[in-house]
Amino acid sequence: MVTLLVVLCLILLVIVVIQIGRVSEMAGMIRGEEDVQLNSNFWNSRLGLVFMVLFLLGAIGSAIYYKNYMLGYGPHTAASIHGVSMDQLFNMTLFFTGIVFVVTQIVLFWFAYKYRGREGQKALYLSHDNRLELVWTAIPAVVMAILVVFGLNTWNEIMQEVDPDGDHIELEVTGYQFGWIARYPGEDGVFGAKDFTKIRGINPLGQVWEDPANHDDFHASEIVLPVNRQVKVRLAARDVLHSFFLPHFRVKMDCVPGTPTHFVFTPTMTTEEYRENLSQYAEYQVKEDPDDPNSRMLWETFNYELACAELCGTGHSSMRMIVRVVEEFEYRQWKESQSSYYLSTIRNTENDPFQGQSIDIDPIEGEEIGDAELLEDEEDIDSDQLSELAQEDELLEAE
Repeated sequence: MVTLLVVLCLILLVIVVIQIGRVSEMAGMIRGEEDVQLNSNFWNSRLGLVFMVLFLLGAIGSAIYYKNYMLGYGPHTAASIHGVSMDQLFNMTLFFTGIVFVVTQIVLFWFAYKYRGREGQKALYLSHDNRLELVWTAIPAVVMAILVVFGLNTWNEIMQEVDPDGDHIELEVTGYQFGWIARYPGEDGVFGAKDFTKIRGINPLGQVWEDPANHDDFHASEIVLPVNRQVKVRLAARDVLHSFFLPHFRVKMDCVPGTPTHFVFTPTMTTEEYRENLSQYAEYQVKEDPDDPNSRMLWETFNYELACAELCGTGHSSMRMIVRVVEEFEYRQWKESQSSYYLSTIRNTENDPFQGQSIDIDPIEGEEIGDAELLEDEEDIDSDQLSELAQEDELLEAE
């Protein structure tokens, strides 16, 4: 019923507009085309000035009002090292283009008012003006040169490589319709080989299980990164073009089928620190669900998120994955808790080339000496032996 009413209202609006046009046409025929045109010029030029003022105030006012929701402003400062330079470049570009935007809008509507068609006024024909052409060529050239220089410096900082002497981590993220697969190397720090012809439901990345380097690699349901540590993300796509986008870190790189790409960045703020930062702003001191008094505060629900920034099909909007940035010790604990994909899914199945064979990664059988056994061994040592050991320690310290 509501849809029908909306359609009827739209049809009625179209009819009204058409009738107004016909009435204006008839009025022009009665009063004369020239008088109607002059009257139209008079009102349109003044209404244009009113629109200009309201438009500029609305554009600037809305930007100020919503600044705490926009990347780069309020609490949403860049959470990576290179992101700070990107925000600075964006602000510099916004400064120059903002000036151009405001000036051109004012000139546009002012000229429409000042040089409107009036009775007895004749337009001036100006073939060229060397001074004017020099000004509007030189100023944009200087501004563009400044932006290009700063842009190149920022680009070189963004497209960095890992420090060969530094302690960085690597992970691999593969996009597919419609999701992401995150793979981490195991203790050896080496990714196993892949072959796209081996991609199956049980082997979504086409890992070559004959390669021992694959045996300790694990797949993660979320991306976990240590703070203040350089990260290299290897990117791939399994079907169509995707785009790896981490907005809070100012990271964006295409995932191209058959063409490996990568991005290097260093996160500088943990998820908890970002939440704490959000909690200082009134916009985030509200309930997640206003109708549920027991729901969490909006700042408590924040998570870094990986999204796809390339329209890749009907499920494009569902390509999301949680990203957590944690302290170094939390990252190590999380990594130690992960299970090898090979051991948990492939080992000793029909897909395992080493089925029934013993390989290095197999868990070692047998019992290890526990704390209780060590305690029993200590109790078996008599007091004389303990005294002798103590005397030996004293002699060693004296020497």
